[in-house]
Amino acid sequence: MSGAPERAGSGRPGRAARRRARRRPPPLPQREGLDAVHWRVPHGEISAGTALEALARRFPALTAPEATPLPARFAAGEIVDADGRAWSPLDLLSPGDELWFHRELRPEQVPELELRILHHDDHLLVLDKPHDMATMPRGAHVLASALVRLRRRTGVETLVPLHRLDRRTAGVLAFGIHPHERSAYQQLFARAEVGKEYEARLLPSATSSLPGQLGETCSLRDHLVKRRGELTAQVLPGVPNAESELEVIAPAPGEAAGVLSVLLRPRTGRTHQLRVQLSSRGAPILGEDLYWPVQRPRPSSQVWPEELPLQLLARRLRFVDPITGEQRDFRSSQTLDAGSRTLRP
Repeated sequence: MSGAPERAGSGRPGRAARRRARRRPPPLPQREGLDAVHWRVPHGEISAGTALEALARRFPALTAPEATPLPARFAAGEIVDADGRAWSPLDLLSPGDELWFHRELRPEQVPELELRILHHDDHLLVLDKPHDMATMPRGAHVLASALVRLRRRTGVETLVPLHRLDRRTAGVLAFGIHPHERSAYQQLFARAEVGKEYEARLLPSATSSLPGQLGETCSLRDHLVKRRGELTAQVLPGVPNAESELEVIAPAPGEAAGVLSVLLRPRTGRTHQLRVQLSSRGAPILGEDLYWPVQRPRPSSQVWPEELPLQLLARRLRFVDPITGEQRDFRSSQTLDAGSRTLRP
């Protein structure tokens, strides 16, 4: 069999997608738009112990005081194997054994927000994500995440984001519908074959290295590192692994003098890439909570009103669809608004 890449538009899934298609369906259905947690005992583990001991060791949160006692969850048949059979807490585990269970959700306030769906067909769903909505369920943002909201609204249980936007970033966010097609779309992002455009409002310092005149451009190339467990990424010495193009599209007049509106075209997709690249050059984004320099005073309320969202908008996403061969071009219906908590449609 030839190792040549498959033609775009052929609809034929790759090897990884075919392997996923052969997998058995999960033994537990989704609950509240969330997949069950799946854990397989590692093959390098000689003695995993009992099911209760192993699960408590691997997932300490299951034994937290506010959680339902783990023995009670076993007794209720909530911990099952790959065939849906309930595990006993005293069952001895072997490498390769699978345990499935649903996470217990913390109380969560889910704001009522409009979900603007830009496109929905048999292959893709594209959301115009508002600010302060997480892409994936994580931490305190589970039911309020874009993925869970969309699964519950559309009933498409297989929906998965093809890329991610920071919780604080608004704009175009694409989701795949069929698991066997997901790899083909995600490879477009991995190969930098997706055109991405962002708009941002910045407040450069007097020593900023960025251009400031309308139409001026520059390239941002850095070595970014985001360590596990740390909130922020850093610019460190090394071979550049993050690259973006910047164009000044509007210097702001009047009371917002000094603010720049810029168009950004990232060629790579590192965590917080645009935010850290701009801040490291003395031009943090307005509304920034993680990368605003600690030694720099916050500007006046005319420039930075109370509860101003991060002034970063993913306004365009374009690519050749690897399944249908169509030219896709999705644009946000939102615009950054300097004086409001929300975005104007």
